[in-house]
Amino acid sequence: MNGVIKGFPDICSEVPKALQKGNLAKRASIYPAGNRLENIESSFGLALHMHQPTIPAAGQDLRTAGLISNLQHMMENPGIGDNHNAAVFFWCYWRMADFIQELVDAGRYPRIMLDYSGNLLWGLSQIEAGKALEKLKFVTQNKKYYPYVEWLGTMWSHSVVSSTPVPDIILHIRAWQSHFSSIFGPEALSRIKGFSPPEMHLPIHPDVCYEYVKALKACGYQWLMVQEHTIENLNGSPITRPHFPHRLRAKNSAGKIAEITVLIKTQGSDTKLVAQMQPFYEAKTRKPEDYTAKKIPAFILQISDGENGGVMMNEFPEAYKKVFEQVGPQGTVALNGSQYLALVESAGLKKEEFIAVQPVSQHKIWEFFETDAKMNLSLAISKAKEKYPGFSLEKASWTNDRNWVKGYEDVIDPINSLSIAFHEKVDKNKPYRKEEDYCRALTYLLLSQTSCFRYWGSGVWTEYAKEICRRGQEAVKKI
Repeated sequence: MNGVIKGFPDICSEVPKALQKGNLAKRASIYPAGNRLENIESSFGLALHMHQPTIPAAGQDLRTAGLISNLQHMMENPGIGDNHNAAVFFWCYWRMADFIQELVDAGRYPRIMLDYSGNLLWGLSQIEAGKALEKLKFVTQNKKYYPYVEWLGTMWSHSVVSSTPVPDIILHIRAWQSHFSSIFGPEALSRIKGFSPPEMHLPIHPDVCYEYVKALKACGYQWLMVQEHTIENLNGSPITRPHFPHRLRAKNSAGKIAEITVLIKTQGSDTKLVAQMQPFYEAKTRKPEDYTAKKIPAFILQISDGENGGVMMNEFPEAYKKVFEQVGPQGTVALNGSQYLALVESAGLKKEEFIAVQPVSQHKIWEFFETDAKMNLSLAISKAKEKYPGFSLEKASWTNDRNWVKGYEDVIDPINSLSIAFHEKVDKNKPYRKEEDYCRALTYLLLSQTSCFRYWGSGVWTEYAKEICRRGQEAVKKI
């Protein structure tokens, strides 16, 4: 099937060198004719996040059960919990393809950004002969429709960056690119410019954030979506212009700096904001504003789960279509992220002029960090924790109440052990990108880091993670 080789996803193929070198930035932004800066008063954008974890549940014995999507497990066990919603979930994963075709064929101007985890893409290839992927391929590859749909890259196995071993961050990013390309083709991959992080997470640790941004840039990404409350101005004050592009400045303990453009998702993660099309109604109240000496329209951006919850299942379709019966190419318009940035560029605004920001609470670290010392970042972090109760390096996501490390040691220890074993074996030898043993080990490594295994804390999900780690250790030995 598309995107699968020998029972495992195609996450090991080389990503085109043009993307590896970051040449994606040279490609012109593709958007439908009609959107001109002088005709736009305000704009809004919608993104849908889709994910289903991969679990060892195709069989009764955990140690031998095959890997399947949790969605498939739901379909096969409709009497458990809310599994009766599986059919609706499945529809949600491909319905946007139908909505886009319907609206474009009617002469409308719809927009949508799509963020699908690698786990989900793999799972969809195994369900109903890949029906959902075939639907999505049509609007992704057809020139009539793809200007209205922007795919966003993400971490392949929906891993939260701050709790992902640093050497594995770029493995997730490249694995997703490889997998997406194997399904939708390299040309479709070349149009992807934005990155949507799982849980809207932004690492606070300076060295981790630097490596993260460095990896994104190395993989060709031009912009990153962030949550409003995960960033701050360089002086530590809250941001005040969330509806305009900013520049994330990631500085590490050695003083090296990596930067990337960020578009800001405002408010919380309530699916009602998207299901009821709040960004459109807020955008209607806005006019162009002066931003770094240029007058440009605001961009009201929201992302939510695309399938989770009654409002997304039931209210979103009608609300989405109703709005796009009103939205045209002028006044308040819908734009995808890269289209908005292209219009901003057409106004003469350069990315170097965007307001600079850093991960939230980093100013508390820099307060104690002495750049002339060889190694005192750890000391600065310790002093920050002493002075500021509640300061944590693991938070900064749309679930700010959740620490993604503390309390999950039972899962994290096996994950870290697997990562260490993998890199000891692979980094000392030439990576065998297309060999089955390498691909199997990489798949288990990335699967072990799926956020769901932490989010649910204990019970069967912890056992799933431990089993995946056990299989991963066996696979590493065979490389």
